[in-house]
Formats: sequence, C-alpha cells, structure tokens
Amino acid sequence: MTRLRWLLLAVVLAMAGLTGYYHDRNPERRALTAAVRQHDGSPGAYAPLSDGVTYYEAAGPDDGRVAVLVHGFSVPSYIWDPTFAALRDAGYRVIRYDLFGRGMSDRPDAAYDGAFYDRQLDELLKTLKVDGKIDLFGLSFGGYVSAHYASTHPLRIRTLNLVDPSNTAPAIPWQLAAPLLGPYLFQTTAVPTMADNQSSDFLHPERFPGWAERYRPQMQFYGFGRALYRSRLSLSRENFDAIYASIARAGTPVHLIWGKQDPVIPVAQAARIRQAMPAVSYTEIDQSGHLPQMEQTALFNQHMLAYLAAHP
Repeated sequence: MTRLRWLLLAVVLAMAGLTGYYHDRNPERRALTAAVRQHDGSPGAYAPLSDGVTYYEAAGPDDGRVAVLVHGFSVPSYIWDPTFAALRDAGYRVIRYDLFGRGMSDRPDAAYDGAFYDRQLDELLKTLKVDGKIDLFGLSFGGYVSAHYASTHPLRIRTLNLVDPSNTAPAIPWQLAAPLLGPYLFQTTAVPTMADNQSSDFLHPERFPGWAERYRPQMQFYGFGRALYRSRLSLSRENFDAIYASIARAGTPVHLIWGKQDPVIPVAQAARIRQAMPAVSYTEIDQSGHLPQMEQTALFNQHMLAYLAAHP
C-alpha cells in the first residue's frame, strides 16, 4: 500500500511539473475578441465567415483586376507588404488576409487541412463580392494553400503564382504525431522560439531589424500553437502530386518564383514542381533567401507584373 501511495505521489508531482512547465513556456495568455480587435489599430477589416472571423486588407480600384495574396506557415499577411503596395499602385484590386490561426484572424478548433483553407478563401471572396477570376499568390505554406485552392476551384483562377512554395509532405517524428504528447511538445518547444527563428528566412537578416518583434503579438492569443500544429500534421498527409496534376490538367497558367539562396525550402525543389507542371514559367531570383518579394523587391515586382501582363 505504501508503494502505491508513493507511485501516486510521483504521478501527481510529475503532472504538476508538466503543467507548470507548459504554463511557463506557452506564450498564449488571452483570447482574441472583438474588443481586442477594436483597439488593435490594424489598417484592414474583418469578415465573419462560417469558421470564424477573418482579418483582411483590400486596396486598389473596385473594378480592378483582382489579386489575392496568401501568406506562409506562421508570418501573417504583412509579409506581403511590398507586393501588396506594388499591385495596388499598378491598378489591381489586391486582397491579402490572415489565415485562420494567424495574425488577427480567429483560431477555431478545426482540422486546418486543405478543405478548411479552401473554405476560408472561397467564403472571403464571396463576402467581398469577387465573382470573376483571380490572380492567386501563395508564399511558402501559402503556396500549398493556393495550389490546393487552384486544384479544387480551377475556374476561379486566372494565374497561380507560387513563391518558394511548400511542395512535399513533411515527415513528422512519432513523438510529434502522438496524441497529447505531440501537441504538448510542439507548444512547449517549437512555439516559444518561433519569433526569433523568423530571421532565418532571410539571406541578409540584418537588413530587417524588428522582424521578430513584429511577429510576437499574434503569439499571445489562445489557439495559435494548435493551429500551426494541426497545419503541419495535415500537410504531412497531403498528396502534392495529385494537386499539381489537377492544376496541369486544367491548363492554369503558373508562375513559379524562387529565391536562389533559400535556406528553408531549397531551390533544387523547383525541379519537382516544374516536372509535375511542365508548362510552368520559372523565375529564379539571385541574392535572396526564402522571401524574394522582400529581399529583392524591385526584381520580384518586375517579373511579377510582367507575367501578369502577359496573361490578361
């Protein structure tokens, strides 16, 4: 009986320790509410969709050709700042938004799979009364989101523009894939370091001071880590070959842009996409890491606008 008591005490102490460690490491401290948004000062607006509220920003003429920008795995829509401005100034009606779980969008308890992201984008376009074709841009993980949408909504796409896109299903270690253990480990090990790790996207991070600090505010809202964790798990089960085959069959014009020195998704992976979609137009940008739209803005904009002009 004494041995059982000691065992129970050890379990209780271990659980208390794990709970305390989780609370100490987890940056999420508050709910993202309407009151929080009201005092946030963000320049965009909010759209109530079936899965929650989506933050978006739109600019340019109401009758302009529509371009939609989808950001990457965890940095919200501000990552498109230079591209958003360039498209607006070129006369496009440009829309960017925060994927669920990021930025100022809600963090619903959902699957965070392709169908989930399809629904968010489709409902946002309907809310904004965008009925015709769009020029769809996807950066990194957004390259997966936008390619998935293009494969399921081919008639909505004028051009698909993939920037250093996620293009393979990542391998997930068994610890991270395990129920309960996986979310715990991700929340206590990966999430707390995410802001500081963002500088690794750049070839020259010293040119972007304050990048980590701009990232941190979104981390405080409940559900941030859960959204990223489930996104990664869903991505690990995705069939990219089927996605690209569907886009190729539809004849969708695709522009693939890659930073030559990308340390996150190596430029060599472009070959896989070009083989899967042989008609793709390819642009490689030198002296750029994972974010060519930021590190080589003028060159990126030149190639981007030229491609769009060639596909009216």
